Amino acid sequence: MTTPEDQPRARTVSSREAYRNPWMVVREDVIERPHPDGTPRPGMYAVVMKPHAAVVVPFDGEVVHLVGQHRYPIDRWSWEFPQGAHHEEGADEDHEAIARGELQEETGYTAGHLRRLADLAFAPGMSDQIFTAWLATDLRPGAARPDAEEEGMLRSRTVTPAELDAMVSGGEVIDAATVATWHLARPFIG
Repeated sequence: MTTPEDQPRARTVSSREAYRNPWMVVREDVIERPHPDGTPRPGMYAVVMKPHAAVVVPFDGEVVHLVGQHRYPIDRWSWEFPQGAHHEEGADEDHEAIARGELQEETGYTAGHLRRLADLAFAPGMSDQIFTAWLATDLRPGAARPDAEEEGMLRSRTVTPAELDAMVSGGEVIDAATVATWHLARPFIG
């Protein structure tokens, strides 16, 4: 990846952990931002730190499998691809294992084949979390095993690729990671 040689960058002056829970750490950084007059300007950044995640397109050759749930922060229903991260201390950093785990937890399916599509950032203006986008095929059904926090909240839905295209275009799918991953997977789906 190329970046401009004269790319302005903020400089970290100090950093402290402001908040921690089992799913994230919020770090507060005092920074200096470059300014065209050459005098650095003070600033602050709150950075949400989360582990590497996966977003998986489960496609069985005819339909795409979605999961939906009410998303508390936006107080809206959201249809999404299976996604998440391993948050436990010393969690598995194998990106394919994360994808397989999230697929099975949320849908019950196991994938005979996973195609790595790309690494993307969820929200680079506020978080360091990167996710790997995957296309899962050769699906075998099984029992879903959602995390305790998701138990009883997830709903499943199958749609054709054309129906998913319409859901995205019509604003029914609002999860940006799902939309971006669908864009990357679509050329591989007839």
